[in-house]
Order: sequence, then C-alpha cells, then structure tokens
Amino acid sequence: MTMTDRPIAFVLGSDSDLPVLDSAFAALQELGLGFHVRILSAHRTPEEAGEFARTAKANGIKVLVGVAGMAAHLAGALAAQSSLPVLGVPVASGPLAGEDALLSTAMMPPGIPVAAMGIGKAAAKNAALMAARILALSDLQLAERLEQVRRAERDKTLAKDREVRARFSC
Repeated sequence: MTMTDRPIAFVLGSDSDLPVLDSAFAALQELGLGFHVRILSAHRTPEEAGEFARTAKANGIKVLVGVAGMAAHLAGALAAQSSLPVLGVPVASGPLAGEDALLSTAMMPPGIPVAAMGIGKAAAKNAALMAARILALSDLQLAERLEQVRRAERDKTLAKDREVRARFSC
C-alpha cells in the first residue's frame, strides 16, 4: 500500500499513545480505508512534524489526525502547517487525565481550526469515523459502507433492547 492509498494520517506525539488507536484502526480496516501512522512530536521533533504536515496533501493524505496527551499541541501544530482538515484526539495522561489535552486541542486561535474529539479510545474511534465521513463526501462507495456500519450498530442496539425488554417483561 502506498501513501496515496492511505488518505488518513495519524500523527502521534509518542508511541505510548498507540494503544489508544486500536479501535480507530479497526474501524478504518472494516471500512477498507488505508491509513498512515507516524510518531512526530510538536515539541521534540517540530521540524519533522511541520514538514510532514506541509507535504501531506501532495502525498495523497486528505485528513490529518493529531494524537497527543498533556499539553497536546500536536494537532494545532499540524493545522498551522497544513490546509487539510485536522482532527485532534486528546490522550488521557498526566495529572489532569487528559482534560489539559482536550483544552489544548479545542482552544485554537481563529484561523487555525482543529476539530477536537473527546478523550481516549472512544474518541479515537470517532476521529477515524469522522475522517471517513469527510472522505465520504466525495466517495459514494465509502458513504454506503459507512451507512452499512451505522445500520449494523443500530441492529445491535435494537437486539440488546429486545433482550432487556424480554428479561424484564417490558
């Protein structure tokens, strides 16, 4: 798979953030979407992170996902260097359990937008699905696959509802 077959790039501030993305990677694989993963820090490798963001569009990437904890400047640093949509996934770490990362991701200055997801694994899956929705705006087959996933989730929830109603004679 080449980089152009991977329209979504996850950029992690640290390899310790990798386990947060398991559900995100699984969701994209279920949809048949390729992705790229890098470990580049806004603080420890700012030149490399900036270069990656600046060249992402030319390399076939269509959505950037910045994943970081604590100060969580990564998504904003990517957005400052690229015109691509940037999603931020705050990671629960440090003494504030990710609340600092959420605020750092969400509170961007005007003109440098970052779509902030919630904190942690569920948020990472939502970031993957949001990236897929962005891509589905120009890909009808992907839009249909996303709709199939939504229907499957609906069916699972309704099956659980039937089970609980039967259990409690409702």
